[in-house]
Order: sequence, then C-alpha cells, then structure tokens
Amino acid sequence: MLESLSITRMAEALADHAATRLNLIARNVAQADTPGYKAMDLPDFAQVYRDSAEGGMRATRPGHFTSAMTVSTPVPQPSGGETSPDGNTVSVEKEMVKSAEVRQDHDMALAVYSSTRDILRASLGRK
Repeated sequence: MLESLSITRMAEALADHAATRLNLIARNVAQADTPGYKAMDLPDFAQVYRDSAEGGMRATRPGHFTSAMTVSTPVPQPSGGETSPDGNTVSVEKEMVKSAEVRQDHDMALAVYSSTRDILRASLGRK
C-alpha cells in the first residue's frame, strides 16, 4: 500500500541515493592513499529526480509503457578537488562533510516514510 504513494517512492529513491553515495564516499576514503585515484561522487538527488521526472514517459493506466515512474540510476562522476603530488584527488575532510550530508538525506527519507505511515495509520483509526 505504501509503495503506491508517490511520496513514499520519492523517500525510497532518496534513501537509495544516499546509500549509493555513502558507498562511493567509503570507497574514496579507502583509496585516499592510492596514487592516481580520482574521487567519485553522485549528482545531487534533486537533479537526478528532476531528470527522471522530466525525461521519462508516464503511465496513464496499468500496463501502459511502465507501471510507475522510476528514478534513474545516477552515474558516478569525478568530484574534482585539488590533486595531490601523487595524482590523488581525495580529500578526507571533504569526504567526511559529504558523509554528514548523506546521513541527513537518509534521515530525511526515513522521517518522510515514517510520517506517511503515521498519517495512514491515523486515517485508518489505528495507532
């Protein structure tokens, strides 16, 4: 039932984006001492979600083109930054800031999902 609401699909997509981004951040930190490694990151969730909504066809009934709007999988891109003498672009400090942002995104997704669940329960007369 919750999967059919667009707000919960958006919250799920935000949580997935946060998980994928955190995986890239962890990989960047693990490769911080690897010569020539280029730090990677994902585009902002808002941009990914907007691109998915604008570019794709929408279903007007079940079985028409697609069953629901889906958020496209973002492609990791080099995150830039200063290059160290060995060619590595990872800044551990920047990666830690990014991880805090990712945690906020994930917490927001959980809060939206939880609030939606609570509203549905209240509308059904349950606690």
